[in-house]
Amino acid sequence: MSGETVHVTTRRLHPAWLVAAVAFIALIGAAGFRATPSVFLQPLHAEFGWSLGTISAAVSVNLLLYGLTAPFAAALMEKFGMRRVVAAALVLVSLGSGLTVFMRASWQLILCWGVLVGLGTGSMALGFVAIVANRWFVRRRGLVTGVLTAGGATGQLIFLPLLARLTGEHGWRTAALVVASAALAVVPLVWWRLRDRPSDLRVTAYGAGPDDVASLPVVNPGNAVRTALGALRQAARTRAFWLLACGFAICGATTNGLVGTHFIPAAHDHGMAETTAASLLALVGLFDIAGTIASGWLTDRVDSRVLLGGYYALRGLSLLFLPSLFAATAHPSMVIFILFYGLDWVATVPPTVALCREYFGTSGAVVFGWVFASHQFGAAIAASAAGLVRDRLGDYDWAWYGAGALALLASLMSLMLIAGRRLGREGPAGPGIGLAFPASTPASASAETALAETALVETALAESGPAATASAGTTSPATGPIGGAAADAPVSRS
Repeated sequence: MSGETVHVTTRRLHPAWLVAAVAFIALIGAAGFRATPSVFLQPLHAEFGWSLGTISAAVSVNLLLYGLTAPFAAALMEKFGMRRVVAAALVLVSLGSGLTVFMRASWQLILCWGVLVGLGTGSMALGFVAIVANRWFVRRRGLVTGVLTAGGATGQLIFLPLLARLTGEHGWRTAALVVASAALAVVPLVWWRLRDRPSDLRVTAYGAGPDDVASLPVVNPGNAVRTALGALRQAARTRAFWLLACGFAICGATTNGLVGTHFIPAAHDHGMAETTAASLLALVGLFDIAGTIASGWLTDRVDSRVLLGGYYALRGLSLLFLPSLFAATAHPSMVIFILFYGLDWVATVPPTVALCREYFGTSGAVVFGWVFASHQFGAAIAASAAGLVRDRLGDYDWAWYGAGALALLASLMSLMLIAGRRLGREGPAGPGIGLAFPASTPASASAETALAETALVETALAESGPAATASAGTTSPATGPIGGAAADAPVSRS
């Protein structure tokens, strides 16, 4: 009996839910730093005299490393184990935030904020949510994926107002130590309760029957890295990849890079209290959850190219109006902007994921990992550029106008995909890893499907093994057969 796998009955809390809960708490702990840069920009500028461009450079390094680490996160977890990688990532986030209280030079800020925290948060991005959902759940996989994805937004809701208040009343060093403590406090819980696979506890995945596979096969980390690089080489030969990647880079520039980093300093320039501005920005995290679910529902029913064109166009127009909305108090017009921008914040993800799957077939998940890297690259550029604009011109107005124009350009690039599709010029990028979705997912479960896809397609790099190849004939309600000939190239409706 000691070597057998047991099936947990429904009368007992399945260990998978404990693993998911720990993962959720870990993501919240790591999300503390995501709220830090926008709150600390002005205090660091006031104390050290560093320009906003210099401080923003540290944020840019963080965003860039976050994106570059993400495609290889699953390979790291396969090699070292999920528990070790997550614990090490939280320690890096804690060190990066805690050591800032001793810094005296700007390069030390880049080392702490940029390198240490960037590597830490990047290691918990793509692979972590995907692996937890796929290894530990057969049933409720989409729900769990969506909830874990919301961990970052929940962390933003928790930490932004708290850090703003602590910074105003006790100084930025106290707030930095709170972030460091929050990340470090989760490490013992992760080490105690987080397990790599159900077989470690001699149970099957939640909802798995006697004939179901309890966990994904172990992937050779070297093969996972080669698969990621191979998918990039193949995708880079297509026009669709560059249109999607450039559009998503602009998406990152207009969200994490600009609004996420500079909204609070810009509001403060107009006399708004930092706590008020932080509360407004925290609301973005609340509304983006609803926006993501709605976008996933629409992605099942409307051409994703049209959706992306509409999302980017509306975002661009809203950014063009933003400079006129800033004031010392939060007027209703600003609240409306926050509501709209929150709904549109990650609404671009479900249609982008769907298009990666459509154009690149079974390599779609890995290709999206690289498209997501371009998102962070754009965010990194925008974070630095906006700081330079503020230093040179004295305000952020042209940063908002420039971002608005770029978003309109992204809308045009998305609509260009329609022309390429009708002409049949966008072929597949070649064979890649399997992209498995539950075969039993009904069309009515669009919200759950959207949540799963928004978490960077439940499989990402984790399913580059034999089981993924075997699942290549699975049917997706949004696009039809995945991995078959019909999925390798867009279907013309002309």
